[in-house]
Amino acid sequence: MERQAGNGNGGPPPEHRGPDGKSASRRGTRFKEEKEYLEVTLDVRGDGDGVAIHSVKDSSGFEMSEAATPGPGGLSSRLKAELRRIASMTKPPPPTVARPRLDRSMTGARQALRGLQFLNQSVVTQGSWPEAEKRFDRLAVDGLLLRSRFGQCIGMVGSDEFSVQMFDALARRRGIVAQVLTKDELREFWEQLSDPGFDAKLQTFFDMVDKNADGQITEEELKEVLTLTASANKLTKILDRVDEYTALIMEELDPDQLGYIEIATLESLLLLPPSQAPTGLQVAHSSNISQLISQRLVPARDANPLRRGLTAARYFLEDNWKRVWVMSLWLAINAGLFAWKFAAYRRHPTFDVMGYCVCVAKGGAETTKFNMALILLPVCRNTVTWLRSRTRLGAVVPFNDNINFHKVVAGGVAVGVALHGVTHLTCDFPRLLHASDEVYEPMKRYFGQTRIPDYWWFVRGVEGITGVIMVVLMAVAYTLAHPRFRRSKLGEGNPLKRLSGFNMFWYSHHLFVVVYIALVVHGVCLYINRTWYKQTTWMYLAIPVLLYAGERLLRALRSHGLTTVRIEKVAVYPGNVIAIHMSKPHGFRYKSGQYIYVNCGEVSPFEWHPFTITSAPGDDYLSMHIRCRGDWTSKFRAIFSQSCRPPAVGQSGLLRADFTSMEHNTKTFPKLMIDGPYGAPAQDYRKYDVLLLIGLGIGATPLISIVKDVLNNIQKQPGHGHSDDDAPFMTKKVYFYWCTREEGSFEWFRGVMDEVAERDAAGDVVELHNHCTSVYEEGDARSAMVLMLQALHHAKSGVDVVSGTRVRTHFARPCWRDVFKRVACDHQGQRVGVFYCGDQKVTPELRRLSQDFSHRTTTKFVFHKENF
Repeated sequence: MERQAGNGNGGPPPEHRGPDGKSASRRGTRFKEEKEYLEVTLDVRGDGDGVAIHSVKDSSGFEMSEAATPGPGGLSSRLKAELRRIASMTKPPPPTVARPRLDRSMTGARQALRGLQFLNQSVVTQGSWPEAEKRFDRLAVDGLLLRSRFGQCIGMVGSDEFSVQMFDALARRRGIVAQVLTKDELREFWEQLSDPGFDAKLQTFFDMVDKNADGQITEEELKEVLTLTASANKLTKILDRVDEYTALIMEELDPDQLGYIEIATLESLLLLPPSQAPTGLQVAHSSNISQLISQRLVPARDANPLRRGLTAARYFLEDNWKRVWVMSLWLAINAGLFAWKFAAYRRHPTFDVMGYCVCVAKGGAETTKFNMALILLPVCRNTVTWLRSRTRLGAVVPFNDNINFHKVVAGGVAVGVALHGVTHLTCDFPRLLHASDEVYEPMKRYFGQTRIPDYWWFVRGVEGITGVIMVVLMAVAYTLAHPRFRRSKLGEGNPLKRLSGFNMFWYSHHLFVVVYIALVVHGVCLYINRTWYKQTTWMYLAIPVLLYAGERLLRALRSHGLTTVRIEKVAVYPGNVIAIHMSKPHGFRYKSGQYIYVNCGEVSPFEWHPFTITSAPGDDYLSMHIRCRGDWTSKFRAIFSQSCRPPAVGQSGLLRADFTSMEHNTKTFPKLMIDGPYGAPAQDYRKYDVLLLIGLGIGATPLISIVKDVLNNIQKQPGHGHSDDDAPFMTKKVYFYWCTREEGSFEWFRGVMDEVAERDAAGDVVELHNHCTSVYEEGDARSAMVLMLQALHHAKSGVDVVSGTRVRTHFARPCWRDVFKRVACDHQGQRVGVFYCGDQKVTPELRRLSQDFSHRTTTKFVFHKENF
């Protein structure tokens, strides 16, 4: 049946006065079924009293009487039903109980165009049709493209099931029943999918849902496409509650309970108003400030290479001056020691026999002794933490790079050992063996009256044995400290896989005890210099070794009784994460961003592993969240899981255990010992006006504590005065971005998210931005249904359907340049501390953006990378 409404000429309905003098409008409607044709003209009264039939004409223009209309069961019954529907529309609606509904105020198709994309924008703009044509030629068989290869051909990789449904929708509208496409048919499909018009996109999406092409979406069809969308985006929570969510959408889009949804209703939901648009990345592009920033950030290459190089050097020094002066001082000391020893042996009697080889060997030995002493200082954790927190040295010394400096010094040790060992073995010793008796005569005072019989005489001696021991143990420690070994990144078929993991790194690094003993013995049993006060090895090592030994003794005493903890809660979460809540020891003070070392005797009595504190300093407990990937953490999770049980209704996690509700808890939970706290880069957040916190996956752990601490301090002290430890607290605004692949990860900090959202509902202090990267970006057709469901569910219950928190979840990773741009626009002239913890691959981009926006705007971004 086809219905056409209007006045018959396409213009607006004419207005006239009814019999009672009231304003009314006249509307015509045509009904056609096969050969039947009727034109009905109605008088619609403006005051809402109802409608009256003005005339009924057939296809020949003959005006029919009421008795002449078709009988029951034909067009007449549908005509009466239509008249009743029109009449009901003109009557005032009966009073109903108000219920919360989603605001669907229209903003036009322009706003909605960003909300529905069937093809990746890069595929359309970069490759366009010629690239798709090339893929067709490569994938087609005898000039025909199989249905199963349609997604690959249009560039929709990784969503085979979704692309097949898209194929079926496009084919169904065109009456194509074959499971293959010609190139012309693919071109037609491509043009519709890449059509920027909203109507074409909406029709395609509607056709995908409307499987039987009857113009109506039933509940079963909606459930099927919702299941498909959730599967494509790896959202298992939606799959588990698909019936509930389908009913929610039907309730909202089918309020009259007709049992179906029409395309007009679907359109009203897709046309999202600005109030529901994602606010996290909205940037006022029309503002003068934003435009100015965009212009400044346009790369402008200076034609003068000298000026270009000077500018780059100035920018580098501005960002890295602390590192530059420390590295310059270290290199200068090494160069000075090498030159001093080189010059000293240039005048030594052995120079006549061994030449410059002995000078190089002794110079390398001197730098090795210095670096072997220096390498211990960056890992004296208590000392570094005290210097960072209690002195002003942090203003000029980059304590955040202590581990990186430890690695650099290790490289210096390797260079010194190579210079010393290689020149001795390949140059000094062969020259000594082949020297004539006359030339060798002065060497008897150093090597004895009897000439050295052979080359292996050097290796068999104390000097040779200790040297070999040091080189072998250093090689083992260096190799197992490499990230591929330490993080178990070796392939399963690699025979060295069993030597990887943190445990092997930890044990091999403790071979340094043997190395230092061998180094002292090697330095005492010298061939050339046997005067004790000239043997400087022990002088270099004395103070650093005593300092480090004192640190280890302090840690042992503090962890075995001076700092005791009682486990209060345990929760096992998806993603192999376990959360431990412990009692806060008396007098235990820490800052957000710091970490502790944990020992569990039931896993290993000797191993201590570092974990970030996720509770805030103002909390009456300590908490940590551990990602279980290695052998130690996996055993740790398995032991605690034995004491847990499934959570109660309303609780998060897979397994939980509560100290307060369990009997004989001292026998249930393993004993934990902690050591700390120790300083970390994230603890410097208090010095900045604005914080931009970026965490990837479990890297959010130090940032969660910062968020809670900032909120506590600002709400306690409206004047932004001082924090609990009397240190200046400058922070007034926090932007927190958390990106994770799995929806289950949001359970890790669900309680914190809800607490922050409740205490700072307006977002005046903390803005939370959760991003689930497994979901296709907002605007992709594969996530359109999830976006609809998310808006409906959040409007009704205030809870996000993806994360289960009050914080709305965004899809895919954010555009970091837009994030920085927004912060720069909103906080001109202020210092922004950028704290990042997560995958190393993102570090260069964030560091570069911090530098660009600092140099080209009045906002200064200071980048900090957590050693994670």
